[in-house]
Amino acid sequence: MPASSVRRLRLVGSDSDFDFDDNTRARSEGGPMRIAFATQDLKTMDAHFGGARNFAIYAVSADGYRFVEAIRFDGVSAEDGVHADSNDDRITPRVDALEGCALLFVLAIGGPAAAKVVNRRIHPVKLPHPEPIDQVLDRVQTMLKTSPPPWLRKAMASEGVKNLDFLDEDLEERAQ
Repeated sequence: MPASSVRRLRLVGSDSDFDFDDNTRARSEGGPMRIAFATQDLKTMDAHFGGARNFAIYAVSADGYRFVEAIRFDGVSAEDGVHADSNDDRITPRVDALEGCALLFVLAIGGPAAAKVVNRRIHPVKLPHPEPIDQVLDRVQTMLKTSPPPWLRKAMASEGVKNLDFLDEDLEERAQ
């Protein structure tokens, strides 16, 4: 198989709150955010962007989260500092696979890959050590319910999440 071979497993469900068949509609209606995790085992955020065997994609809102898709890559970086053949683009298929995601959690991501991810309006978040994905999701969900940090507010705004009540106070203060 070519190095850029990508396989997807999408879960189909009846929960309309987590329906991502129409990403545009979900974002414009303030639906849940799609969040991606670089992972080797689909349970732990434990990989670098280029070295991740998989991306686990979750739909996340203040009310809950649900696994919606697994993306598997056949060509991964050995993370040995040796760059791939100049004709072997491993970054673009990975970035393309993240279409519709607002956040990407990774252990590390190189400059060129980070630039491509950010240009697609996906906010990369580097965590210092591997963590179970459900623990990261619980923290994101808590932030969504309470006071999201600036990076999460920006991701929410770019996703069209309409429940930005916490920003109303800032706007009222500026108007005075």
